[in-house]
Amino acid sequence: MTDPAARLARVAVPDRRPAGVTAGLVATVVFLTATAPLATDLYVPAFPAVAGELVATATQVQLTLTTFFVGMALGQLIGGPVSDQRGRRLPLLAGVMIMTIASVACAVAPTITVMMVARFFQGFAGGWAMVIGRAVIVDLATGARLIRVLNVIAAVGGIAPIVGPLLGALILQVSHWRVSFWAVAVLGVAMIIAVLAAVPETLPRGHRHGGGLRSFARAGRELLRNRRYVGYVLVSGSSMGAVFAYVATSAFVLQSMNGLTPIAYSIDFAANAGGMTVAALVAARLAGRIATRKIVAAGQFAALGAGIAMLVGALWFDAPLPVAIIAFFVLMTAQGLIGPNGGALASAEVPAHPGTGSALLGFVQWLAAGTVAPLAGLGGEHTAIPMAILMISCIALSMIGLLILARPATGLRSGRTSLRRW
Repeated sequence: MTDPAARLARVAVPDRRPAGVTAGLVATVVFLTATAPLATDLYVPAFPAVAGELVATATQVQLTLTTFFVGMALGQLIGGPVSDQRGRRLPLLAGVMIMTIASVACAVAPTITVMMVARFFQGFAGGWAMVIGRAVIVDLATGARLIRVLNVIAAVGGIAPIVGPLLGALILQVSHWRVSFWAVAVLGVAMIIAVLAAVPETLPRGHRHGGGLRSFARAGRELLRNRRYVGYVLVSGSSMGAVFAYVATSAFVLQSMNGLTPIAYSIDFAANAGGMTVAALVAARLAGRIATRKIVAAGQFAALGAGIAMLVGALWFDAPLPVAIIAFFVLMTAQGLIGPNGGALASAEVPAHPGTGSALLGFVQWLAAGTVAPLAGLGGEHTAIPMAILMISCIALSMIGLLILARPATGLRSGRTSLRRW
Protein backbone atom coordinates (compact mmCIF):
# COMPACT_ATOMS: atom_id res chain seq x y z
CA MET A 1 0.00 0.00 0.00
CA THR A 2 1.06 3.62 -0.35
CA ASP A 3 2.30 6.01 2.27
CA PRO A 4 -0.26 6.32 5.13
CA ALA A 5 -0.42 10.14 5.12
CA ALA A 6 -0.85 10.25 1.35
CA ARG A 7 -3.59 7.63 1.66
CA LEU A 8 -5.34 9.74 4.30
CA ALA A 9 -5.22 12.83 2.07
CA ARG A 10 -6.98 10.94 -0.73
CA VAL A 11 -9.97 9.99 1.41
CA ALA A 12 -12.96 11.63 -0.23
CA VAL A 13 -16.35 10.24 0.61
CA PRO A 14 -19.63 11.96 -0.31
CA ASP A 15 -20.81 14.48 2.27
CA ARG A 16 -23.40 13.04 4.65
CA ARG A 17 -25.36 16.29 4.49
CA PRO A 18 -25.04 19.63 2.68
CA ALA A 19 -22.03 21.48 4.04
CA GLY A 20 -22.87 24.79 5.68
CA VAL A 21 -19.29 26.03 5.91
CA THR A 22 -19.42 29.76 5.27
CA ALA A 23 -16.53 32.19 4.95
CA GLY A 24 -17.59 33.78 8.24
CA LEU A 25 -17.55 30.43 10.00
CA VAL A 26 -14.09 29.57 8.67
CA ALA A 27 -12.79 32.99 9.69
CA THR A 28 -14.20 32.51 13.19
CA VAL A 29 -12.57 29.08 13.58
CA VAL A 30 -9.26 30.52 12.36
CA PHE A 31 -9.70 33.25 14.99
CA LEU A 32 -10.33 30.62 17.69
CA THR A 33 -7.35 28.53 16.57
CA ALA A 34 -4.90 31.43 16.42
CA THR A 35 -5.83 33.45 19.52
CA ALA A 36 -4.70 30.97 22.19
CA PRO A 37 -1.18 30.54 20.71
CA LEU A 38 -1.11 34.31 20.15
CA ALA A 39 -1.59 34.72 23.91
CA THR A 40 1.83 33.12 24.35
CA ASP A 41 3.65 34.61 21.34
CA LEU A 42 2.70 38.16 22.37
CA TYR A 43 4.06 37.47 25.85
CA VAL A 44 7.37 35.68 25.10
CA PRO A 45 9.41 38.85 24.29
CA ALA A 46 8.42 40.25 27.71
CA PHE A 47 9.91 37.41 29.78
CA PRO A 48 12.86 39.44 31.12
CA ALA A 49 10.57 42.39 31.93
CA VAL A 50 8.05 40.14 33.70
CA ALA A 51 10.82 38.55 35.76
CA GLY A 52 12.02 41.98 36.86
CA GLU A 53 8.64 43.48 37.75
CA LEU A 54 7.18 40.46 39.54
CA VAL A 55 10.50 39.67 41.28
CA ALA A 56 10.58 36.18 39.74
CA THR A 57 13.29 33.82 38.54
CA ALA A 58 13.60 32.64 34.94
CA THR A 59 12.17 29.26 35.94
CA GLN A 60 9.15 30.89 37.63
CA VAL A 61 8.42 32.96 34.54
CA GLN A 62 8.72 29.82 32.40
CA LEU A 63 6.25 28.10 34.73
CA THR A 64 3.64 30.53 33.43
CA LEU A 65 4.19 28.79 30.08
CA THR A 66 3.86 25.41 31.77
CA THR A 67 0.53 26.20 33.40
CA PHE A 68 -0.75 27.60 30.09
CA PHE A 69 0.32 24.49 28.15
CA VAL A 70 -1.07 22.07 30.74
CA GLY A 71 -4.33 24.00 30.57
CA MET A 72 -4.29 23.79 26.76
CA ALA A 73 -3.73 20.03 26.95
CA LEU A 74 -6.58 19.44 29.42
CA GLY A 75 -8.92 21.83 27.61
CA GLN A 76 -8.54 19.91 24.34
CA LEU A 77 -8.82 16.55 26.06
CA ILE A 78 -12.05 17.46 27.89
CA GLY A 79 -13.69 20.02 25.59
CA GLY A 80 -14.28 17.66 22.67
CA PRO A 81 -16.13 14.92 24.59
CA VAL A 82 -18.18 17.49 26.54
CA SER A 83 -19.29 19.17 23.30
CA ASP A 84 -20.22 15.76 21.85
CA GLN A 85 -22.59 15.40 24.79
CA ARG A 86 -23.81 18.99 25.27
CA GLY A 87 -23.61 20.50 21.78
CA ARG A 88 -21.15 22.96 20.28
CA ARG A 89 -22.41 26.53 20.56
CA LEU A 90 -22.95 27.03 24.31
CA PRO A 91 -19.74 25.21 25.41
CA LEU A 92 -17.81 27.21 22.80
CA LEU A 93 -19.19 30.51 24.08
CA ALA A 94 -18.41 29.49 27.66
CA GLY A 95 -14.82 28.68 26.73
CA VAL A 96 -14.24 31.99 24.95
CA MET A 97 -15.75 33.95 27.86
CA ILE A 98 -13.52 32.19 30.41
CA MET A 99 -10.46 32.84 28.26
CA THR A 100 -11.35 36.54 28.12
CA ILE A 101 -11.76 36.77 31.89
CA ALA A 102 -8.49 34.88 32.45
CA SER A 103 -6.70 37.29 30.12
CA VAL A 104 -7.88 40.21 32.24
CA ALA A 105 -6.61 38.39 35.33
CA CYS A 106 -3.19 38.01 33.66
CA ALA A 107 -3.14 41.72 32.84
CA VAL A 108 -3.66 42.74 36.48
CA ALA A 109 -1.73 39.88 38.17
CA PRO A 110 0.16 41.27 41.20
CA THR A 111 2.40 38.23 41.70
CA ILE A 112 3.93 35.45 39.64
CA THR A 113 1.70 32.92 41.44
CA VAL A 114 -1.48 34.70 40.38
CA MET A 115 -0.07 34.87 36.86
CA MET A 116 0.51 31.09 36.83
CA VAL A 117 -3.08 30.36 37.90
CA ALA A 118 -4.58 32.84 35.44
CA ARG A 119 -2.46 31.41 32.63
CA PHE A 120 -3.74 27.91 33.42
CA PHE A 121 -7.35 29.01 32.98
CA GLN A 122 -6.44 31.03 29.89
CA GLY A 123 -4.84 27.93 28.35
CA PHE A 124 -7.64 25.57 29.42
CA ALA A 125 -10.34 27.77 27.93
CA GLY A 126 -8.26 28.39 24.80
CA GLY A 127 -7.70 24.67 24.22
CA TRP A 128 -11.39 23.99 24.92
CA ALA A 129 -12.40 26.59 22.29
CA MET A 130 -9.88 25.30 19.74
CA VAL A 131 -11.06 21.69 19.86
CA ILE A 132 -14.74 22.66 19.68
CA GLY A 133 -14.03 25.00 16.75
CA ARG A 134 -12.51 22.09 14.82
CA ALA A 135 -15.48 19.92 15.77
CA VAL A 136 -17.86 22.48 14.27
CA ILE A 137 -16.09 22.16 10.92
CA VAL A 138 -16.17 18.35 11.11
CA ASP A 139 -19.93 18.52 11.81
CA LEU A 140 -20.56 20.44 8.60
CA ALA A 141 -18.17 18.95 6.05
CA THR A 142 -16.69 15.59 5.18
CA GLY A 143 -14.35 14.13 2.62
CA ALA A 144 -12.47 16.42 0.23
CA ARG A 145 -14.32 19.53 1.40
CA LEU A 146 -13.31 18.88 5.00
CA ILE A 147 -9.66 18.42 4.01
CA ARG A 148 -9.66 21.67 2.04
CA VAL A 149 -11.23 23.69 4.85
CA LEU A 150 -8.88 22.30 7.51
CA ASN A 151 -5.89 23.09 5.29
CA VAL A 152 -7.08 26.69 4.93
CA ILE A 153 -7.50 26.97 8.70
CA ALA A 154 -4.01 25.55 9.34
CA ALA A 155 -2.37 27.80 6.73
CA VAL A 156 -3.97 31.03 7.92
CA GLY A 157 -3.56 30.09 11.58
CA GLY A 158 0.16 29.66 10.98
CA ILE A 159 0.46 33.44 10.68
CA ALA A 160 -0.04 33.86 14.45
CA PRO A 161 3.47 32.67 15.49
CA ILE A 162 4.94 35.14 12.97
CA VAL A 163 2.85 38.18 13.87
CA GLY A 164 2.57 37.51 17.62
CA PRO A 165 6.12 38.20 18.79
CA LEU A 166 6.42 41.24 16.53
CA LEU A 167 3.26 42.73 18.04
CA GLY A 168 4.50 41.81 21.52
CA ALA A 169 7.82 43.58 20.93
CA LEU A 170 6.02 46.62 19.51
CA ILE A 171 3.83 46.77 22.61
CA LEU A 172 6.95 46.62 24.80
CA GLN A 173 8.50 49.49 22.87
CA VAL A 174 5.53 51.84 23.23
CA SER A 175 3.86 50.58 26.40
CA HIS A 176 3.96 47.88 29.10
CA TRP A 177 3.99 44.08 28.95
CA ARG A 178 0.59 43.97 30.66
CA VAL A 179 -0.91 45.61 27.58
CA SER A 180 -0.28 42.33 25.72
CA PHE A 181 -2.84 40.59 27.92
CA TRP A 182 -5.31 43.46 27.61
CA ALA A 183 -4.96 43.00 23.84
CA VAL A 184 -5.80 39.29 24.17
CA ALA A 185 -8.82 40.21 26.32
CA VAL A 186 -10.04 42.56 23.57
CA LEU A 187 -9.59 39.74 21.05
CA GLY A 188 -11.64 37.54 23.40
CA VAL A 189 -14.53 40.01 23.29
CA ALA A 190 -14.27 40.07 19.49
CA MET A 191 -14.36 36.25 19.47
CA ILE A 192 -17.54 36.21 21.56
CA ILE A 193 -19.19 38.51 19.03
CA ALA A 194 -17.90 36.40 16.12
CA VAL A 195 -19.20 33.15 17.64
CA LEU A 196 -22.62 34.70 18.30
CA ALA A 197 -22.79 36.00 14.73
CA ALA A 198 -21.25 33.17 12.69
CA VAL A 199 -21.36 29.85 14.58
CA PRO A 200 -24.68 28.01 14.65
CA GLU A 201 -25.42 24.92 16.72
CA THR A 202 -24.01 22.23 14.43
CA LEU A 203 -24.74 19.15 16.55
CA PRO A 204 -28.50 18.54 16.82
CA ARG A 205 -29.80 16.86 19.97
CA GLY A 206 -30.50 13.65 18.07
CA HIS A 207 -26.83 13.38 17.08
CA ARG A 208 -25.43 13.87 20.57
CA HIS A 209 -24.40 10.94 22.74
CA GLY A 210 -24.54 10.40 26.47
CA GLY A 211 -21.26 8.60 26.84
CA GLY A 212 -19.23 11.72 27.42
CA LEU A 213 -15.85 11.14 28.99
CA ARG A 214 -16.55 7.43 29.59
CA SER A 215 -16.90 6.77 25.86
CA PHE A 216 -13.79 8.84 25.26
CA ALA A 217 -11.86 6.77 27.80
CA ARG A 218 -12.90 3.50 26.14
CA ALA A 219 -11.83 4.73 22.71
CA GLY A 220 -8.60 6.08 24.19
CA ARG A 221 -7.69 2.69 25.63
CA GLU A 222 -8.22 1.14 22.21
CA LEU A 223 -5.96 3.71 20.56
CA LEU A 224 -3.20 3.26 23.12
CA ARG A 225 -3.05 -0.43 22.21
CA ASN A 226 -2.10 0.59 18.66
CA ARG A 227 1.72 0.58 18.74
CA ARG A 228 2.16 2.57 15.53
CA TYR A 229 -0.29 5.25 16.63
CA VAL A 230 1.56 5.61 19.94
CA GLY A 231 4.83 5.84 18.01
CA TYR A 232 3.62 8.66 15.79
CA VAL A 233 2.16 10.51 18.79
CA LEU A 234 5.62 10.26 20.39
CA VAL A 235 7.15 11.58 17.15
CA SER A 236 4.95 14.68 17.17
CA GLY A 237 4.74 15.24 20.93
CA SER A 238 8.48 14.97 21.56
CA SER A 239 9.32 17.33 18.72
CA MET A 240 6.86 19.80 20.26
CA GLY A 241 8.82 19.49 23.51
CA ALA A 242 12.05 20.42 21.69
CA VAL A 243 10.39 23.47 20.15
CA PHE A 244 9.13 24.72 23.50
CA ALA A 245 12.52 24.27 25.11
CA TYR A 246 13.45 26.95 22.55
CA VAL A 247 10.31 29.05 23.09
CA ALA A 248 10.74 29.10 26.89
CA THR A 249 14.44 30.01 26.86
CA SER A 250 15.27 31.84 23.63
CA ALA A 251 14.34 35.27 25.03
CA PHE A 252 16.93 34.85 27.80
CA VAL A 253 19.57 33.39 25.47
CA LEU A 254 19.22 36.09 22.82
CA GLN A 255 18.36 39.09 25.00
CA SER A 256 19.95 38.53 28.42
CA MET A 257 23.04 36.65 27.18
CA ASN A 258 23.58 38.22 23.76
CA GLY A 259 22.08 41.68 24.12
CA LEU A 260 19.39 41.63 21.44
CA THR A 261 16.63 44.21 21.80
CA PRO A 262 13.00 42.99 22.10
CA ILE A 263 12.39 44.14 18.50
CA ALA A 264 15.43 42.27 17.16
CA TYR A 265 14.50 39.19 19.15
CA SER A 266 10.94 39.29 17.83
CA ILE A 267 12.14 39.62 14.24
CA ASP A 268 14.29 36.54 14.75
CA PHE A 269 11.40 34.67 16.40
CA ALA A 270 9.13 35.56 13.49
CA ALA A 271 11.75 34.44 10.95
CA ASN A 272 12.00 31.07 12.70
CA ALA A 273 8.22 30.68 12.64
CA GLY A 274 8.34 31.60 8.95
CA GLY A 275 10.89 28.85 8.35
CA MET A 276 8.55 26.36 10.02
CA THR A 277 5.63 27.49 7.85
CA VAL A 278 7.64 27.26 4.62
CA ALA A 279 8.89 23.78 5.56
CA ALA A 280 5.33 22.62 6.20
CA LEU A 281 4.25 23.93 2.79
CA VAL A 282 7.19 22.17 1.11
CA ALA A 283 6.28 18.94 2.90
CA ALA A 284 2.72 19.28 1.62
CA ARG A 285 4.02 19.65 -1.94
CA LEU A 286 6.14 16.52 -1.51
CA ALA A 287 3.21 14.41 -0.28
CA GLY A 288 2.77 11.43 -2.57
CA ARG A 289 6.19 11.93 -4.16
CA ILE A 290 8.39 11.15 -1.16
CA ALA A 291 7.34 8.84 1.67
CA THR A 292 6.16 10.90 4.64
CA ARG A 293 8.35 8.89 7.02
CA LYS A 294 11.42 10.01 5.06
CA ILE A 295 10.36 13.65 5.36
CA VAL A 296 9.89 13.24 9.12
CA ALA A 297 13.29 11.53 9.45
CA ALA A 298 14.99 14.36 7.55
CA GLY A 299 13.48 16.87 9.95
CA GLN A 300 14.56 14.81 12.96
CA PHE A 301 18.18 14.59 11.83
CA ALA A 302 18.27 18.33 11.14
CA ALA A 303 16.80 19.11 14.56
CA LEU A 304 19.23 16.75 16.27
CA GLY A 305 22.13 18.53 14.55
CA ALA A 306 20.78 21.87 15.77
CA GLY A 307 20.58 20.56 19.34
CA ILE A 308 24.14 19.23 19.25
CA ALA A 309 25.45 22.52 17.83
CA MET A 310 23.61 24.42 20.56
CA LEU A 311 25.05 22.19 23.29
CA VAL A 312 28.61 22.59 21.98
CA GLY A 313 28.13 26.35 21.81
CA ALA A 314 26.67 26.51 25.32
CA LEU A 315 29.34 24.32 26.94
CA TRP A 316 32.46 25.88 25.45
CA PHE A 317 31.57 29.24 23.90
CA ASP A 318 28.82 30.68 26.16
CA ALA A 319 26.11 30.31 23.46
CA PRO A 320 27.42 32.81 20.88
CA LEU A 321 24.81 34.72 18.90
CA PRO A 322 25.51 33.20 15.43
CA VAL A 323 25.31 29.64 16.77
CA ALA A 324 22.09 30.35 18.67
CA ILE A 325 20.40 32.07 15.71
CA ILE A 326 21.30 29.31 13.24
CA ALA A 327 20.44 26.45 15.65
CA PHE A 328 17.06 27.98 16.50
CA PHE A 329 16.21 28.52 12.83
CA VAL A 330 17.13 24.93 11.89
CA LEU A 331 15.16 23.52 14.84
CA MET A 332 12.00 25.46 14.00
CA THR A 333 12.24 24.75 10.27
CA ALA A 334 12.67 21.05 11.03
CA GLN A 335 9.51 21.16 13.15
CA GLY A 336 7.59 22.05 9.98
CA LEU A 337 8.64 18.67 8.59
CA ILE A 338 8.11 16.65 11.79
CA GLY A 339 5.02 17.95 13.60
CA PRO A 340 2.30 18.10 10.92
CA ASN A 341 3.45 14.88 9.22
CA GLY A 342 3.70 13.03 12.51
CA GLY A 343 0.13 14.06 13.28
CA ALA A 344 -1.09 12.98 9.83
CA LEU A 345 0.57 9.58 10.19
CA ALA A 346 -1.02 9.17 13.63
CA SER A 347 -4.47 9.99 12.21
CA ALA A 348 -3.96 7.51 9.36
CA GLU A 349 -3.43 4.75 11.92
CA VAL A 350 -6.80 5.29 13.68
CA PRO A 351 -9.41 6.08 11.01
CA ALA A 352 -12.20 4.66 13.20
CA HIS A 353 -11.57 7.22 15.99
CA PRO A 354 -10.48 10.50 14.37
CA GLY A 355 -11.80 12.75 17.15
CA THR A 356 -10.31 10.76 19.99
CA GLY A 357 -7.05 10.37 18.12
CA SER A 358 -6.84 14.14 17.57
CA ALA A 359 -7.66 14.91 21.21
CA LEU A 360 -5.02 12.52 22.54
CA LEU A 361 -2.44 13.88 20.11
CA GLY A 362 -3.17 17.46 21.16
CA PHE A 363 -3.06 16.50 24.84
CA VAL A 364 0.37 14.88 24.49
CA GLN A 365 1.77 17.77 22.45
CA TRP A 366 0.76 20.47 24.89
CA LEU A 367 1.62 18.36 27.94
CA ALA A 368 5.12 17.91 26.50
CA ALA A 369 5.36 21.66 25.96
CA GLY A 370 4.27 22.35 29.53
CA THR A 371 6.67 19.81 31.02
CA VAL A 372 9.72 20.94 29.08
CA ALA A 373 9.28 24.71 29.47
CA PRO A 374 10.30 25.01 33.17
CA LEU A 375 13.05 22.40 32.84
CA ALA A 376 14.70 24.53 30.16
CA GLY A 377 15.20 27.34 32.68
CA LEU A 378 16.66 25.29 35.53
CA GLY A 379 20.10 26.80 35.03
CA GLY A 380 18.83 30.37 35.22
CA GLU A 381 18.76 33.07 32.57
CA HIS A 382 22.48 33.06 31.76
CA THR A 383 23.00 29.53 30.44
CA ALA A 384 21.66 27.57 27.46
CA ILE A 385 22.93 24.16 28.59
CA PRO A 386 19.62 22.77 29.98
CA MET A 387 17.77 23.95 26.87
CA ALA A 388 20.28 22.28 24.53
CA ILE A 389 20.14 19.01 26.48
CA LEU A 390 16.35 19.05 26.32
CA MET A 391 16.41 19.73 22.57
CA ILE A 392 18.64 16.70 22.01
CA SER A 393 16.66 14.47 24.41
CA CYS A 394 13.27 15.34 22.90
CA ILE A 395 14.44 14.77 19.34
CA ALA A 396 16.00 11.45 20.39
CA LEU A 397 12.62 10.38 21.82
CA SER A 398 10.95 11.49 18.59
CA MET A 399 13.36 9.30 16.61
CA ILE A 400 12.59 6.32 18.89
CA GLY A 401 8.91 6.85 18.11
CA LEU A 402 9.54 6.81 14.35
CA LEU A 403 12.19 4.11 14.05
CA ILE A 404 11.10 1.67 16.77
CA LEU A 405 7.47 2.06 17.88
CA ALA A 406 6.13 3.09 14.46
CA ARG A 407 8.52 1.01 12.40
CA PRO A 408 7.19 -0.23 9.03
CA ALA A 409 5.39 -3.54 9.12
CA THR A 410 4.41 -6.04 6.45
CA GLY A 411 1.93 -8.85 6.42
CA LEU A 412 -1.55 -9.19 7.86
CA ARG A 413 -2.57 -6.52 10.31
CA SER A 414 -6.07 -5.88 11.60
CA GLY A 415 -7.46 -8.24 8.96
CA ARG A 416 -5.82 -6.53 5.99
CA THR A 417 -2.53 -6.55 4.17
CA SER A 418 -0.41 -3.58 5.19
CA LEU A 419 2.73 -3.10 3.21
CA ARG A 420 4.38 0.08 4.44
CA ARG A 421 6.83 1.92 2.25
CA TRP A 422 9.75 3.66 3.91
